[in-house]
Amino acid sequence: MTTTQTLGYDSLWDLMARMTGDEKHDSASTSTLDVIWTLYDRVLDIPTHDHPDRDRFYLSKGHGPTAYYATLAAKGLLDLEALDGFASFDSPLGHHPDRRLIDAVEISSGSLGHGLALAIGATVGRVLRGNDGRSFVLMGDGELDEGSVHEAIALAGRLELGRLTAVVVDNRSSLLGWDGGIASRFTVEGWEAAVVDGRDHDALAAALSKPHPDRPKVVVAEVRR
Repeated sequence: MTTTQTLGYDSLWDLMARMTGDEKHDSASTSTLDVIWTLYDRVLDIPTHDHPDRDRFYLSKGHGPTAYYATLAAKGLLDLEALDGFASFDSPLGHHPDRRLIDAVEISSGSLGHGLALAIGATVGRVLRGNDGRSFVLMGDGELDEGSVHEAIALAGRLELGRLTAVVVDNRSSLLGWDGGIASRFTVEGWEAAVVDGRDHDALAAALSKPHPDRPKVVVAEVRR
């Protein structure tokens, strides 16, 4: 389900408008738009969707996936016509992404709190198999309230996973928060951290592209809803 046509950033809002029926998650989707676009436009190295050494993107924040689908379509990784059938009975585009239905999707997601642990396991497996490539996982700040995420943060730090980068889109959705800010929740476990404007493509690209070979990295992308 790929095309040879690619579109630019300015097309994304029109592409997202073709998908209706999930308006309650509009802010969840639009808050991730610039991070996902920057990753696919300027950071990820994906020769083909099944290349063993490709960079991999794991969308943990799977609810409100229209920005993800729009980016995949703009980059030629998803048929544009599929957007019009979003969430219909026979559509591959559900309210949560399904890796069995879309070649370019690495994990099925939507239940919060699982993406980081999945990315850690996949990264360790690739290291053991001798594969190259980096792992990027996108989470929402509200996910950090989940205990499974706290455990995953600690584990990744102990394993010193230099191929792993987590992006936390901070749109002030967390109920509990964290003393000292989100970045400190990771740095206390040995992660490298950067805090950037979640709408600034240059800042995002710089933070996401900078190597960190000896430990995992978190990029906190601050956005307004």
